[in-house]
Amino acid sequence: MYEDDNQIHVPPSFMAVYTDARGRLTEKAATVRTRYELCEDLAGHLVEHAQTLYHVQAPSEAEILRRIHAGLCTAESGVSVAEATWIVTRLAELLNWQCPDLPAPAPDTGPQGTVAA
Repeated sequence: MYEDDNQIHVPPSFMAVYTDARGRLTEKAATVRTRYELCEDLAGHLVEHAQTLYHVQAPSEAEILRRIHAGLCTAESGVSVAEATWIVTRLAELLNWQCPDLPAPAPDTGPQGTVAA
């Protein structure tokens, strides 16, 4: 390893979140690794929540994943839309559920609903 001896392997599916069209990282490797750890942990923590929703509310697996995705796409979640999509895709893998098409959220808005520049 060139920066440190961190043994965390960031999978290609997550690297794609931070890779531009030319295949270059858009953030420092350490930042990507930190974001990956956060997103992987969040996906793991959401497993029990998704299972509870499925057994209590009994909506479809796809609907539960769409709702979680919608919640993660809000500014308050602390993750980007691309990360939210990765988290829900990973959550579906962990649950062995089919991941539905995840709708793109409305354009980013700033405070009080103003469109961000």
